[in-house]
Amino acid sequence: MTDPIRIAQVLAGAEQGGAENFFVRLVSGLNERPELQQKAFIRDHAHRIAALRENSVLTEGFRFGGKLDLLGKRRYVSALNAYDPDIVMTWMSRASGTTPASPHYVLVNRLGHYYKLKYYRHADYWVGISRGICQHMIDGGFPKDKVVYIPNFADETPVTPLARDSFDTPADQPLILAAGRLHENKGFDTLLHSMTQMPKVTLWLAGAGPEEANLKALCRQLGLNERVRFLGWRNDVTTLMASVDLFVCPSRHEGLGSIVMESWAHRCPIVATHSQGPGEAITDGVSGLITPIDDADALAKAVLRVLGSKDLRQSLIEGGSRVYAEGYCKNHIVQQYVEFYSRIRR
Repeated sequence: MTDPIRIAQVLAGAEQGGAENFFVRLVSGLNERPELQQKAFIRDHAHRIAALRENSVLTEGFRFGGKLDLLGKRRYVSALNAYDPDIVMTWMSRASGTTPASPHYVLVNRLGHYYKLKYYRHADYWVGISRGICQHMIDGGFPKDKVVYIPNFADETPVTPLARDSFDTPADQPLILAAGRLHENKGFDTLLHSMTQMPKVTLWLAGAGPEEANLKALCRQLGLNERVRFLGWRNDVTTLMASVDLFVCPSRHEGLGSIVMESWAHRCPIVATHSQGPGEAITDGVSGLITPIDDADALAKAVLRVLGSKDLRQSLIEGGSRVYAEGYCKNHIVQQYVEFYSRIRR
């Protein structure tokens, strides 16, 4: 019997974030496979270390302080080499830039967005979570046969919907949800402008980030305070999805939009803008509705179209659920990684 493939999973991520949440999901899912043996090397956020260890993932925390943190880098690289991995997979730029190439392991960089490629050129293989990101790497000079497309899967844990009147919400009004980092790229300002054309709709906006104060000010300026609930950062977005009528993804830039997979998996119809990831993943009219970026009028019309038609809503739910099961579910994605690791192992 072949020895398990020793994998080092490396993430120097933020305290909260979608990529960080998926790291825990994927590494935990891979840890269930007997073909693999893993250790996670992550920034020392106690809650993430605890989440991984609860799923029996061997985990060690590091500072990952950046270019000037020479002592921290030395400690990390020493621990990595001591683990003696067959494959090292790094997530995002800091982990990728900090991890050296080595003849002793295969280095894989995993890209979840259209990042600057200078931090990634020293790897042996690259994983892109959308076909567009893969093409971005190929256009940037990476060898096509070393670039692999493997998307994300959703948190498939069954959830119980919240009461419709949660967060002081009118129980008899249409209810929509948006979620993500409160950043300019996410286009939540466009969504707020669209809300002025949906006078009976309430919005739950889950997230935190640098645009929070600006978005709250815009909400007041547009007279939306009675119909918009800022929920802060939430770790129960799938529960929120199960509680509302529709999910809206108004992003200007979105690498994959894992939130799309979440909506499909939890049978919540989605309206999204034609940003990179959602525009690639969603078939308009089949697994969701697509509108132009930064077009508040079109976004409002699409939302009202779904809210106004039970048949369309159900059709989008069934279409999204089917697409998820056939190409994005946990078993499918975990198997793709196992096959990829098996193929590149030296």
